[in-house]
Amino acid sequence: MRMPREGRLLLAMCLCSLFVLVLYFQSITKPEPGVKTGSSPRKSRRSPLQTLYNGDQQELVEAQRSLQGRREVLEEACLSHMRKRQVLSPEDLKHLIVDDKHSLIYCYVPKVACTNWKRVLMVLTSDGRYTNPLAIPANEAHVAGNLRTLSEFSVPEINKRLRSYLKFIFVREPFERLVSAYRNKFTRSYNTAFHKRYGTKIIRRHRPHAEPEALEKGNDVSFHEFVQYLVDPRTQREEPFNEHWERVHSLCHPCLIHYDVVGKYETLEPDAQAVLKLAGVEGTLQFPTSGKSTRTDGNMAARFFKHISPFYQKKLFNLYRMDFMLFNYSTPEYLRTR
Repeated sequence: MRMPREGRLLLAMCLCSLFVLVLYFQSITKPEPGVKTGSSPRKSRRSPLQTLYNGDQQELVEAQRSLQGRREVLEEACLSHMRKRQVLSPEDLKHLIVDDKHSLIYCYVPKVACTNWKRVLMVLTSDGRYTNPLAIPANEAHVAGNLRTLSEFSVPEINKRLRSYLKFIFVREPFERLVSAYRNKFTRSYNTAFHKRYGTKIIRRHRPHAEPEALEKGNDVSFHEFVQYLVDPRTQREEPFNEHWERVHSLCHPCLIHYDVVGKYETLEPDAQAVLKLAGVEGTLQFPTSGKSTRTDGNMAARFFKHISPFYQKKLFNLYRMDFMLFNYSTPEYLRTR
């Protein structure tokens, strides 16, 4: 039986559309020919992850095995707890720093050694202008424009880099990071910008009968007031969290971006060394070690939480629950959430 003319036209149009789709998917899954992502070609066609995880057994050190284990835990947690699929826009990628020379993408998380990682990346991308990370002033490491972020590229360029670059992130126990942010931004006299921007608002909203000087300067916010501010539903309705206390999963989207290496602040030095090894620069560049004598740890966090009521402890834990689960951090023993 002969197909009507309208049917033949419709079939031809469908076949044509299917052909275009096939070409499109071939174009986004095959590497673009002739694209140079570094100053010199790799010695091996193996991916950096194969170099790390599938190398000779004697080179597969404990730190490297733990990095692989963290990836697996993260993937399982994402499958269990992600309710809906989200599409990222370039605006969501402002925290992902790009090093085209060494094919690296690093998502920086404030209060997780990000100043030193930015210093390292400034050395790696500077073509000789910088050679020693610690010679770079901390404020210069945070100047916008010194490092390129993934959000600056076009969508095809973003996808190309996400497919082929080594992507890494460093995380920290959520409440230790939070206490570190509070100490740095609200208890240091030099952070007047934070006092004015956030301190005055916190005091105005969460301190009854505040003194005029406190309302003007905002320089004596208590940790309890800071916690009240964080769990207040009005806070996030009015504006996003500041990056220093924003949740890691909101900054770096680890369930949507497949990070090859999940480093931890608690094992910073060996994890950083593993990343530098993958980048092929471990012999020429050393990750700066921290000289801080009053680093925020679990004991210090416990002292800050001692005077937070179980009601607010529970609300705060629920706010940061996803970071605890995704990065395999246990509920702190000092919490009184019942």
